[in-house]
Amino acid sequence: MDSPLPILSLAAAVAGAAAVFPKVKARLALSQAKHRSLSGHSKMSRRVARLIPFYEFSNEQFFNVDGAPPAVAAQRKEAFFALSRLYQQRYAKGRQMTAEAAEHISDLQFTRAYRVPFQFSRLVRENLGTSAFVQSSSGVTVTDVDGNVFYDLTGSYGVNIFGNDFYKECIAEGEKRAQALGPVLGNYHPVVAENARRICEISGLDEVSFHMSGTEAVMQAVRLARYHTRRTHLVRFAGAYHGWWGEVQPGVGNPVSPHETYTLAEMSERTLHVLRTRRDIACALVNPLQALHPNANAPADSALVDSSRSAHFDRAAYTQWLKALREVCNQRGIVLIFDEVFVGFRLAAGGAQEYFGIQADMVTYGKSLAGGLPIGVVCGRKELMRRFRDDAPADICFARGTFNSHPYVMTAMDEFLSRLASPNFRSVYRGLDETWDGRAKQLNDALERANLPVRVANLSSIWMVQYTKPSRYNWMFQYYLRAEGLALSWVGSGRLIFSLNYTDADFAEVEKRFVAAAEKMQRDGWWWHDASLTNKGIRRQILKEMLASRFGR
Repeated sequence: MDSPLPILSLAAAVAGAAAVFPKVKARLALSQAKHRSLSGHSKMSRRVARLIPFYEFSNEQFFNVDGAPPAVAAQRKEAFFALSRLYQQRYAKGRQMTAEAAEHISDLQFTRAYRVPFQFSRLVRENLGTSAFVQSSSGVTVTDVDGNVFYDLTGSYGVNIFGNDFYKECIAEGEKRAQALGPVLGNYHPVVAENARRICEISGLDEVSFHMSGTEAVMQAVRLARYHTRRTHLVRFAGAYHGWWGEVQPGVGNPVSPHETYTLAEMSERTLHVLRTRRDIACALVNPLQALHPNANAPADSALVDSSRSAHFDRAAYTQWLKALREVCNQRGIVLIFDEVFVGFRLAAGGAQEYFGIQADMVTYGKSLAGGLPIGVVCGRKELMRRFRDDAPADICFARGTFNSHPYVMTAMDEFLSRLASPNFRSVYRGLDETWDGRAKQLNDALERANLPVRVANLSSIWMVQYTKPSRYNWMFQYYLRAEGLALSWVGSGRLIFSLNYTDADFAEVEKRFVAAAEKMQRDGWWWHDASLTNKGIRRQILKEMLASRFGR
């Protein structure tokens, strides 16, 4: 009689394979749903970042690293130091204040070092230092400590939707109303109840909780989703920004990799398949700003190593994606969270939910909502906002903060919401896309007529600059724009944020200065390029430079 052991072993092997195969299949599906770029592979991006060696160009290499002939390199060098002299003269006080403050403010040390690709950084810091200090604002302009007036394209990181004067009024009127109570914390100023009611009405959701920043609001939304679904993982989409806390920043910039975050490709059927089939996903986070550049990181001039940066907003396609995502989340009990900290109230009075016609389960707001003061708000369905269980009194989802519902923030918020509710004020949204799409086209037409290798792409009043010819020097454009009196945030030309109080006359002036900056940059030889130069060729050249730096060849 044959021994039963081989049969039992075979049966065990088959059973083991049957148990393992679904896990392997699920893991493969998850891998396929990640975007092919480093933005979609967080662990890989961290490994690659650690491998990139530091090197910098000598003063001579700086001007001809793209193989430009000696005459063009000399032309660039002369223009660079002429611009340096202009900056030293025009921004003397602000540059000195910035240099001194950077000794004690680590944020300034970071932003100064990461304005341009690191290979060029030293010479730029030494010669084209900018001022971090401004002293006043009026209309659509800001004035720095040297008295220079700039058209403001920074948008205060998204806070400034309706113009600085609007927020000054909200803060001033709010301060008057909060003065009697002062900074009494813990209890609520009476205006809080009305703020909560209005925000629920705007969001179409049941309850709110107040926090101190957009980052904190997203943290709490994710915590509540995990708490109520009893699932572990959140889904974020490649390139999207949801604040700087670890779970939503799993790649470069986070010292510790989170283990309960899936970074998947946006606008992908494979991603929808993962959401349909996995049982551990608590929530899906959407930042509607990504509609401008799906699956790509927020653009910064420090990453402008070639001219491959691009963007295009397709409202219909992105709406279809959000509808498909909404349907899958409904089917699987996944909490759909709209992170509207940046775009909330910029696209429509009802935010991105109104703009795209999608109702989320939870929404986070921030930035502009408090009339210019710091804020974070979570809105959600009643059953998702509850922080305790009736049948398990020790099982809670705790979240508080000393400055939540600060009286001065709450009264400034009420001023903001009162203005937003006014029919006359809401007229600002009438024809909004047509206005800003028309202005983008107007600028692009002017750039094309002047035969300049620069274009803009936009999501309403949020713009980014892109380049049409391969170049390693596109990052220089930010310094020409500043010299023409256009104020940029520290990320440079990657994100231009207009306030909605720009008139046609204001924009015409911005257009004139923008084109003038591009003409000067072209005249100074920075956009010279050999016909054989390609973006792929530039990236290969950079790889060779890194290998030579690491291995000394």
